[in-house]
Amino acid sequence: MPKEIIVLATCGSTEEAKQIAHALIEKRLAACVNIATTAVESVYRWKGKIETAKEFPLLIKTTKPKFAALQREIERLHSYEVPEIIALPIRDGSRAYLRWLTESVR
Repeated sequence: MPKEIIVLATCGSTEEAKQIAHALIEKRLAACVNIATTAVESVYRWKGKIETAKEFPLLIKTTKPKFAALQREIERLHSYEVPEIIALPIRDGSRAYLRWLTESVR
């Protein structure tokens, strides 16, 4: 099973996204975080109502062993009551890039 993963998250502002991204990199919980600087429109059900919000996606590259600590850090810094934190396995990729990714979170 691959150890490299991509974690998807969203933030309510670019400032919050940048704060979370920098914290994850500083603590070696992620090798790289991409921040969408243009908002996406999210439609979701929350507390029995259909809601719409502008959000800024994060694409976080890390490893499975770092996921629990990464999740705790996002939850600690995030303004949402229930932030989106979804991990997806990286099935294949450039060996050099995946090696760099793994080395970056050691």
